[in-house]
Amino acid sequence: MTDYEQDQLMEIEALEAILMDDFKEVASGESGLNTSNRCFQITLTPQDDDDIDLSGSLPVQLAVVFSHTEKYPDEPPLINVKSLRGIQVEDLRALKVKLEEEASENLGMAMIYTLVTSAQEWLNEKYGQKAFSASAEDETEKEEVIVPHGEPVTVETFLAWRERFEAELALEKAKLLPESALSAPKEKKMTGRQWFESGRASAKGAAAAANNESEGEDEEDIDFDDDDFEDDEEDMLEHYLADSSTHSSQRGN
Repeated sequence: MTDYEQDQLMEIEALEAILMDDFKEVASGESGLNTSNRCFQITLTPQDDDDIDLSGSLPVQLAVVFSHTEKYPDEPPLINVKSLRGIQVEDLRALKVKLEEEASENLGMAMIYTLVTSAQEWLNEKYGQKAFSASAEDETEKEEVIVPHGEPVTVETFLAWRERFEAELALEKAKLLPESALSAPKEKKMTGRQWFESGRASAKGAAAAANNESEGEDEEDIDFDDDDFEDDEEDMLEHYLADSSTHSSQRGN
């Protein structure tokens, strides 16, 4: 037995002890490898999903198949990967390329367990429950994206809205006033002539004298339209002269 054969046998015994039921020898026709040497298969399952797979029935399972070459480990082993359940073909191709590259990097040492460990990590990341949960979460976020509706706000639309809002606010305030305040007629301003003819001019003079005798009382404020007062000045003067003539005639009699 050559040194290569000795090393290969020791590695197979170590793998059997470590992997136990997940490690078995298979016929070369089942391996998918072009060799007449002994072929072995290692079954892998996502470690965080031992009982059920992503569909809720059986686990996702991957098979790593290998065969020692004549000068292994100084040359890479023959490697193949197969889907036992749920592994897509394109993923298998990517994994096989990955394992072949790692085999070239580990020449000179027993590497099958190292390659199996790498395949296990890949399977956990690609098909484990965490990967499935992250994918489901991404889909949920996509479904919950809120699409804005309506027209964008511009200065013109905002000013129009504010005008309507202020009008509605004024209307609400008006509704809070007593009905008597809303129905009571506003006091009409007196014209200058109406104020003079009413006799309030002389009454106002008397009120001013009374205020000198009793301090603290407020003068009566008369609200009238100044423009109308100016317009009626001539009429007021004529009325005053006519009234004066009448009193003079009465005194002469």
